[in-house]
Amino acid sequence: MSTKRMNILVYSGAQTYESWWKNENLILATGNGSTVESVRHCLYTLRRLLSPNYAVIPVTGDMIIKEPWTSSCAALVFPGGADQGYCRTLNGAGNRRIRQYVEQGGKYIGFCAGGYYGCKRVEFEVGNRLLEVVGDRELAFFPGTSRGCAFSGFVYHSEKGARAAQLSVNKSVLSAGSVPNELKSYYNGGGVFVDAPKFKDQGIEILASYTEKLDVDSGEGSSAIVYCKVGEGAALLTGPHPEFVFGFKPADNWSLTKPRFAAANLEPKEDAPGFKEVIDILAEDEKHRMNFLKACLVKLGLTVSEEQNVPSLSRIYLSAAIPASAGTILSSIQELIKKDNEGEDLIKDENDTFHIVRPSMWSMVDLARTLPTEGRTTTDSSTQSTSDQTDEKTDRIIDYNTIIKQLLILDNAYPDTKTTPYFNHNAFYANLKHYTAFYKVSQPTFGQHLLYGEVVTSTNTLLEKNTHLLRRLPHGLTFTATTQLAGRGRGSNVWVSPPGSLMFSTVIRHPMSVMTSAPVVFIQYLAAMAIVNGIRSYDGGVYSRIPIKLKWPNDIYALEPTKAEQTGDRSENYIKIGGILVNSHYNSKEYIAVCGVGLNVSNAAPTTSLNDLIRLLPTAYRDRAAPFTGEKLLASILVAFEDLYTRFMVTGFDESLEKLYYDNWLHMDQIVTIESEGGVRARIKGITRDYGLLVADELGWEDRPTGKKITLMSDSNSFDFFNGLLKRKT
Repeated sequence: MSTKRMNILVYSGAQTYESWWKNENLILATGNGSTVESVRHCLYTLRRLLSPNYAVIPVTGDMIIKEPWTSSCAALVFPGGADQGYCRTLNGAGNRRIRQYVEQGGKYIGFCAGGYYGCKRVEFEVGNRLLEVVGDRELAFFPGTSRGCAFSGFVYHSEKGARAAQLSVNKSVLSAGSVPNELKSYYNGGGVFVDAPKFKDQGIEILASYTEKLDVDSGEGSSAIVYCKVGEGAALLTGPHPEFVFGFKPADNWSLTKPRFAAANLEPKEDAPGFKEVIDILAEDEKHRMNFLKACLVKLGLTVSEEQNVPSLSRIYLSAAIPASAGTILSSIQELIKKDNEGEDLIKDENDTFHIVRPSMWSMVDLARTLPTEGRTTTDSSTQSTSDQTDEKTDRIIDYNTIIKQLLILDNAYPDTKTTPYFNHNAFYANLKHYTAFYKVSQPTFGQHLLYGEVVTSTNTLLEKNTHLLRRLPHGLTFTATTQLAGRGRGSNVWVSPPGSLMFSTVIRHPMSVMTSAPVVFIQYLAAMAIVNGIRSYDGGVYSRIPIKLKWPNDIYALEPTKAEQTGDRSENYIKIGGILVNSHYNSKEYIAVCGVGLNVSNAAPTTSLNDLIRLLPTAYRDRAAPFTGEKLLASILVAFEDLYTRFMVTGFDESLEKLYYDNWLHMDQIVTIESEGGVRARIKGITRDYGLLVADELGWEDRPTGKKITLMSDSNSFDFFNGLLKRKT
């Protein structure tokens, strides 16, 4: 079994990804180290330079300590802030895990405070009674001292001490791309790596040095950025902030190949005279800074892509297989609609605000001329078209939760291909009808109502986190998108969702009355089986031999094509190509579940895709196999899902469904270590048919069965499949 390190994990304090945007003050108050501004720049720049080859994901201290992240992590990143907060959270178990991860081949990146944190010793503002921090650090990737502030004037949560620091680059140790001789970098409170040249024989290389006179003793040299070889891995530590971006402006036109990008400007501050000039200087030097940072990432062994831009949110279209029935949804949500000051229809829900538009009153051409190209931005006192704010707002990181999403109700026609060029509604509904007949579904609901957005935050979030809207949506309504900016995953995972992925979420209204015979926990298993069935029945069964499997509880794995071809081994080299996330709300009558799916269809990065697997089919099948299309595959999976769900509602998870599940999963008889049972070894034997618990036989001396059976809940455990480890989620 093989795995690919595809996650770049960015430490973001104590907050989860969803609360991170909304609780800036709470993050600063938790004392967990990272600041909002530093995390934002870090995520933003690394996504820009590393997507789609990696998923750049914010994680918490608890996740680092408790979840099985190490086998899939390409780099662990600590942004700016205050490193004492990192110590409070991670000293002991957390740091031991980080150090072991790096020594065994992992990568650590520390910007400013993260740079201090990666040193053996910190000496910060020695003699300053209010700011002094002195002490040893556990990670000790740099075997000496980081001393700061390199330049005087630092004030916490202020730009008073900020400057455009001049750096000289050591090009002899950086080989990638157009590396500059010098660059300017945002600096605010960072340190200098004392006597760094003296540690050359311990694997330390100086990547850049300060050129200006420092306000602390730096010993030999003035090292601003260092590379540290640590066992089989490495660490990149910085005093300044080369990841902060200032100067990029949005392109005139956006497309999926050349998307529009909003840069992350800091604003001039009234209490920081001269900071505007700092911004201007840094903006002019942006290209040099990004080229240098690319070279640093390549030196760490990461794959840098062409700079990936973050597109603007698009409109969301609601259509239906029978177009007129889209109007029934408008009727069901009517009580949620309120007029704003301009007379526009808005729904303000728990997470998002939607602008409701009825295109039946317009021609699509007139509509395109009338509506702004993006959502609108809401403030406390008013709403304003994003197009009106372009000059002021789009050249910075955006909180997408504050953007009003345009929801267009199409109750008399499907969108044409000019309106939604990346999703053909006519093709989707035609295939939905075809597969409905193939599976003989008598009263179809899945996919009969469809929400589609070219660029959205997350189909799962937009449904599940807006409960007032969700509770009024019909069973089987599906939301799909071409690009997600904040796709959700299980635990610390976020599924990468560039163009070429199939991403959708389906609303399932599961009656409380069947909970005993058909527990809602099985929806994730049915969805996984539906993905396999939908792929294998695609286009008349041409793909029935495609090598895909299920990983408990909710991932889709495929044979890694290149390794399978090179080694001829078709039993071991499986890699993740999809994931499932189910969230539920309930009342006295029903569970309302949102089942989210992400699946690589044509995008080869970050792992592999279904279209890559075609070459592994037997010749007789391969010669007839055309590449998968998202519209047709979505229709096939949805009807397969409804077919399984309908059977499940009648029979529960009976022997036939159980057999179908086991025919396609990876785990039968796999030996694992179960952390929650004191680290005992056990052999996986299946799942229970009553509540979907994972069942394992405990093993004793020489892996002989002890006779004890162990059962584990999917929601309470993480399966580190490649290391054979089941960990309890807390």
